[in-house]
Amino acid sequence: LLFPVSNLCGKCRPRDADLLQPSFNFLYWSLHQTTPCSQERAVAVLLSNVSLLELLQKVLECTWSRSAPSEPADLSPEDALLCSGWLLVASLLLYQHRYHTEVHQTLSLDLTEVLNAVIFRKKQPILLLVSVMQFLRAVLRQNFSSSLLVIVGPNSAQGATAPQLSSLQDAALHPLAMWQVSSLVVSLQNLLVHVQLQKDLLLSQAVVACLETLVEYLHVKNQDVALHVASQPWHRFLLFTLLSGGQKSFLQAGVLRLMALFLRYQSSNIISQKEISQILQEAAEANLAELPEATSRALHLFLCQV
Repeated sequence: LLFPVSNLCGKCRPRDADLLQPSFNFLYWSLHQTTPCSQERAVAVLLSNVSLLELLQKVLECTWSRSAPSEPADLSPEDALLCSGWLLVASLLLYQHRYHTEVHQTLSLDLTEVLNAVIFRKKQPILLLVSVMQFLRAVLRQNFSSSLLVIVGPNSAQGATAPQLSSLQDAALHPLAMWQVSSLVVSLQNLLVHVQLQKDLLLSQAVVACLETLVEYLHVKNQDVALHVASQPWHRFLLFTLLSGGQKSFLQAGVLRLMALFLRYQSSNIISQKEISQILQEAAEANLAELPEATSRALHLFLCQV
């Protein structure tokens, strides 16, 4: 089925949402729900389809020109297609890297536009935001070196208007610039505050995962920058905000993963010994069998980091 469905996609236009959206979903689940042996073959089938990859390029570029709905929560057919497109490309990046699959057509995306989709998220549905962050995590984990993807950096005009920081620092973080890193971190922090108000678990998990991957990328590129980002005083205020509700508020998946992140990069100004003791005390008193799976995994990660 992968052959006819992927060929059908390649004959469509980017605006054929009614046909493309379920087709993209089928391709996505074909990658994730099959056996490892079949998965490698499925990746090879999709990456050999030049028409499909060219279409995916056009679909993703529609993100920059999408018409915003009246309410951010609204998910139009166009937005649903964009979500499926970003998730499919993120999966192709992951599995192409895992299996070293031959690529017959590269995708070219403007990094500034991708970052702006997260940083300037006005009237953007949560699912679309999560999908773009999933893609961003995929390229960060591969240090922007995937043979499937060509990342276009900011042009000279954009660079002229951006704050001019250390050129050596920017060179170390290439293709990211330090001002882009700072903007993205602030946006992710603000999103977590928004999540606390909206109680949206999906967005919370996506934001924390994106922040984790960003700091890991920075640590590979420049350890001083990674430690600087992880020890920002605003993180302290962020934790106070996330811990503002509930007697067992430390035992939240997002809070525990953030705590583990700060411990990993020794951000002693963000998390203290007292708070570590409080988490251990709450964990000792809790019925661990009743904790949600995401919280159990986050607690395990935190304890291993301690």
